[in-house]
Amino acid sequence: MTKLTLFFTVLSFHFMGTKSQPFDMLLKGGHVIDLKNNIDGVMDVAISGENIVRVARDIPSADAARTVDVQGLLVVPGLIDIHAHNFFGTEEDAYLSNSYTAVPPDGFSFRSGVTTIVDAGGAGWRNFKVFKKQTIDHSKTRVLCFLNIVGAGMKGGAVEQNLADMDAKLTAIEARRYPQYIVGVKVAHYQGEEWAPVERAVEAGKLADIPVMIDFGGSQPALSLETLLLEKLRPGDIFTHTYAHVNGRMPIVDRKGKLYPFVPEAQKQGIVFDVGHGGGSFIFEQAIPAIEQGLKPNSISTDLHTGSMNGGMKDMTNVMSKFLNMGLTVQEVVECATINPAGILKRHELGHLTPGAVADVAVLKIENGKFGFVDTKGFRMDGNKKLVCELTIREGVVVWDLNGISRPHWE
Repeated sequence: MTKLTLFFTVLSFHFMGTKSQPFDMLLKGGHVIDLKNNIDGVMDVAISGENIVRVARDIPSADAARTVDVQGLLVVPGLIDIHAHNFFGTEEDAYLSNSYTAVPPDGFSFRSGVTTIVDAGGAGWRNFKVFKKQTIDHSKTRVLCFLNIVGAGMKGGAVEQNLADMDAKLTAIEARRYPQYIVGVKVAHYQGEEWAPVERAVEAGKLADIPVMIDFGGSQPALSLETLLLEKLRPGDIFTHTYAHVNGRMPIVDRKGKLYPFVPEAQKQGIVFDVGHGGGSFIFEQAIPAIEQGLKPNSISTDLHTGSMNGGMKDMTNVMSKFLNMGLTVQEVVECATINPAGILKRHELGHLTPGAVADVAVLKIENGKFGFVDTKGFRMDGNKKLVCELTIREGVVVWDLNGISRPHWE
């Protein structure tokens, strides 16, 4: 065989191999839940490069360079956590804005199936560029942002009470400048009796065509929750910490366990009810009767920071597991962590496994057994189901693999 013949023989085998393996990765035999595409059953998911290329039954393993056996597991779009705190930094006494209390996304996202995380108000228009440079630009996780109506961001204390630093126009200008990252406006922790922070945030939202997320409460006496939900907020705006009972805020369930009637009415009118579990904003005393009376969340989120993750919240899959044990179906829990938040954020390219979409995927296991779940008052609820993240794929790359299911066996 001449050298030229050998060259063309090798080249022929190369192209034959390429043709027979059009996919880089094949997730084989998992239970796929993709609510946008009405998929709820055993399917294979094929990935090439950064994209989903095919979702179908019985895709041949020979067509893929790597096949991952996911039989018995759930295959869902990468989870979207719309309330977290990721403006990590080293500034002293700065609460959740460039501070030690916030957490770097990559350390706590992928291990719970989260591929998109939204910082809820850590940065305002004055320091968003610092947040972008420190966190967004250095994270493998897709990091988005609710821009605080306070220009200095969520630094706690007197800084967050400064009405003079709540500028709707400047907030909207910054949001319009960075639409690929800034997806909303945040109001939080205001202790005055004025509606000005809410009204200015809504004005900024209108100017930039983005939703408002509000962490309501702190006033003494408390401002009217009914007024907030039915008069101040717009359809598509987000009421976070839905199942909280904190000082300075009316709860959604009264002392007799009855859901206030204006609450489901607000949900019907398009107000988004977000979990925002956090370190002090989720109690079974509110959540269980509210869910029993029909008020299920529109989105499940963590309010991730060093206090919540080391308390009852823990992580995204743990919060999802709580709702699974409080009566939501697997499909409802997945919906609240994928396609629903994508729609809330107006990021319709996310939250589904449509061919051509970015290959952000979470592979979850439902464990059956005896488990305990803790709320922010320290009470435990027993459950028999728990979600665990086995595998996370971000833009077609495995970024978390709990048990090495994507890896070849060592011999």
